[in-house]
Amino acid sequence: MALTSLKVPTISSGLTNRKREWNKINRSTGSNSLLNQSEICKFRKELGYIDGVRSCHLSAAHRNSLLSPLVAHRNPRFPVFRNQLSSDFGVEDVKETLTLNEKDDAALLSSSSTENVNVREVKVKSVDVKRELIMLSLPAIAGQAIDPFAQLMETAYIGRLSSVALASAGVSVSIFNVVSKLFNIPLFSVATSFVAEDISRNAIENLSAGSTNGKIPNRVAERKQLSSVSTALLLAILIGIFEALALSLGSGLFLKLMGVPSTSDMHVPAKHFLSLRALGAPAVVVSLALQGIFRGFKDTQTPVFCLGVGNLSSILFFPLFMYGLRMGVTGAALSTVLSQYIVAFLMIRYLNNKVVLLPPKMGALQFGSYIKSGGFLIGRTLSVLITMTLGTSMAARQGSVPMAAHQICMQVWLAVSLLTDALATSAQAMIASYLSEGELKTVKEIANFVLKIGFVTGVLLAAILGVSFGYLVPLFTQDDEVLGIVKTGVLFVSASQPINALAFIFDGLHYGVSDFPYAACSMMLLSAVSSAFLLFAPKVLGLQGVWLGLTLFMALRMTAGFVRILSKTGPWWFLHSDLERGTSGARIVAKRERRSPSPGL
Repeated sequence: MALTSLKVPTISSGLTNRKREWNKINRSTGSNSLLNQSEICKFRKELGYIDGVRSCHLSAAHRNSLLSPLVAHRNPRFPVFRNQLSSDFGVEDVKETLTLNEKDDAALLSSSSTENVNVREVKVKSVDVKRELIMLSLPAIAGQAIDPFAQLMETAYIGRLSSVALASAGVSVSIFNVVSKLFNIPLFSVATSFVAEDISRNAIENLSAGSTNGKIPNRVAERKQLSSVSTALLLAILIGIFEALALSLGSGLFLKLMGVPSTSDMHVPAKHFLSLRALGAPAVVVSLALQGIFRGFKDTQTPVFCLGVGNLSSILFFPLFMYGLRMGVTGAALSTVLSQYIVAFLMIRYLNNKVVLLPPKMGALQFGSYIKSGGFLIGRTLSVLITMTLGTSMAARQGSVPMAAHQICMQVWLAVSLLTDALATSAQAMIASYLSEGELKTVKEIANFVLKIGFVTGVLLAAILGVSFGYLVPLFTQDDEVLGIVKTGVLFVSASQPINALAFIFDGLHYGVSDFPYAACSMMLLSAVSSAFLLFAPKVLGLQGVWLGLTLFMALRMTAGFVRILSKTGPWWFLHSDLERGTSGARIVAKRERRSPSPGL
């Protein structure tokens, strides 16, 4: 078809309805309109000229390249009638779009009106961010409480058997946590950030590409194809199989490293318990990776439901297997393993409704990105586990009774402390998402708010535990010797909660900005200091030296977080900058590459 076949009415189709649409705008805004008449006349002429020109272009690429930045913006302020031309110069249906763009409004408003609008926008955004963080954290807190509660129930049931059974199970659980968390925690943290970034990046790319072609987007939920999800699941399966084999074949060696030789009365039951718990390692890794994926979607409700169903089943299985079937400690281990697989299968089912689990091709997987960022976190997690395991080992060397007391204190300490970890992981997902969109002002708001609420939560937990700890202890054991030692640990369990809360919050902030190298290097340094203290303090102070060393460890973690966030040269530089100056709504488009920043930044 020849270009001359385009008729004049087609070229000027955008001009006929321009006056009528402007009259409609003037009537709707009334006397309080923020647009002055000179600006209206100016843009009326400019839009009329551009509308005629855009109808004559031969491709969408040429059309976009010739439009002014204001009119070519994705969300125009004014009604625009478009004639979209196909590749054979056929005229398609005319589309009318009328959207409001906050950034373009600022360029059209008077200076006094602009200030009022920006102040109003900032206040609304601030309220929304706080509400979003709270709404994400509440289900996450419930999810964090469910799993430790099931572990507490397991400890309580085993503790009623004998102190030796409780001590041997405590050593086995510590070994299981060391091996599994070495890879599980890095995978969980990296998956949360990568999935959140993928979702934001895909949304921006779809809008930039104009994938709707002027049509109303379909709001019906569609399954997404995210390579970060497929990579995380595949890595979880491989890691889970490796952990199961390592725990099963190396149980004797691990027990010896933990200070439980073959001559100890804890060796045989601990080895048997650890071999059974190893069967659940694949389910644990997969379920934890799935929790990270769901949090990347800012969905904390689905994991709570799945964890609730799985752990409720374990609570029902404990008395059935341990006492009904008279399986003792073996029944406790099997109950936990079955519940872990229930959680994993439920999460996979619900995730399958959101995303395509299998990648379109193997080349789309992001092993390099996961290994690069996860490598730093593996080093960090290894440092944490060495310190925590050293504490458990030093407690085990004190004897079975002190070890049983230490196990009870550690379970309560971790269960309560991890409640604030829910705030940290929710903040991580939000920071990764908003930072990918360049919303630095919003990220600043999230960081300030989560630190304040985290500290308040820690103080409240310390007060609650200080009052109720004496009443909780008899739920775990009736042994008078163990009870006497456990009650001396009330200061360690309760007073350290504000420190623990801020330490976990800073972890979430580090991961949200992908500051994995600093998180790893700082942890290695402070872990070395804490481990040196743990090697010598228990020899002088006994079990109190172990608890004092773990408190020192958490205090150093908190200090490292403050040092990083107060630095003006690191990834948190914008916390010390005036984001109001030179920006509208503090929207800075920053293209984030999927790489970890240098520790020296």
